[in-house]
Amino acid sequence: MRLLVTGGAGFIGSNYVRYRLATHPDDEVVVLDKLTYAGRRENLADLPKERLEFIDGDIADRELVASAIRGCDALVNFAAESHVDRSIESPGEFITTDVFGTFVLLEAAREAGIRHLQISTDEVYGSIEEGTFTEASPIEPSSPYSASKAGGDLIVRAFRHTYDADALVCRGSNNYGPYQHPEKLIPLCVLNALAGDPLPVYGDGMQVRNWLFVEDNCSAIDVVLERGEAGEVYNVGGPDELPNIEVVKTILELTGRDESLIEYVTDRPGHDRRYSLSSDRTEGLGWKAAVSFREGLERTVSWYRDNAEWWEPIRSGEYREYYERQYGRALS
Repeated sequence: MRLLVTGGAGFIGSNYVRYRLATHPDDEVVVLDKLTYAGRRENLADLPKERLEFIDGDIADRELVASAIRGCDALVNFAAESHVDRSIESPGEFITTDVFGTFVLLEAAREAGIRHLQISTDEVYGSIEEGTFTEASPIEPSSPYSASKAGGDLIVRAFRHTYDADALVCRGSNNYGPYQHPEKLIPLCVLNALAGDPLPVYGDGMQVRNWLFVEDNCSAIDVVLERGEAGEVYNVGGPDELPNIEVVKTILELTGRDESLIEYVTDRPGHDRRYSLSSDRTEGLGWKAAVSFREGLERTVSWYRDNAEWWEPIRSGEYREYYERQYGRALS
């Protein structure tokens, strides 16, 4: 196959490109990415150039998308503004990319007669105090980010219902692993711990998340792309649910730091308390998470420790201003 992977220079997207090329040796991938602060050519630098084409551009650009999709057999859309804190600061950018951009891609995929797989998030369901979200759970997003992702998901549903488009949705729980931008909890805390900086924890730190190692998510996405039914939603949850404070304490243990580095900060506005996601439908396609949280976190900490050349340019750039604005203190 020849796949168009939008957002393929970002965290999950680049991991998926890596996974797809490794597991499908005859495939080719076209990556379309706008290269915002979270998308980097470096994430793809070691991949075989004869099987990978890169296009720098915006999924909201109709002509560019029409050109990029030509000759492709399927489209996997990772392109999104994806950080809740930034969506609270600048919601308009999220609506443009996550809603209008998704519409542009769906139009192009429909015209090309190919499958569109929309990569979404468990956050569209909102928070759940008890029990577990299934694909039949109502969509109740709580932030501009999750609302924009829910909007994209609903456009996929409408295209399937109205135009019989070959489109479907894959909703993953909280991903972590190599190549994740340090604005997110796990890489933020890993890099702060390695540098001896305080680790900021929102509120009481008891927000529970369903943690999914990125390679497990990539394998699930591949299964859904190959075997999923058009018009359906497939949830992909990790094997472990943990409160944020336990995640932070485990990071301190793995980096050899003590808990005096924990710094509780004012909670995020509208912060969801708990996510929990059932993967029964996806497991019915033959997928199963293979990496426990402890194993995945050990691998993640090792990767960041061994790849300072990847994260040092990020941590010394715009991210420093964002961090100080967000947490009220400077990085060392």
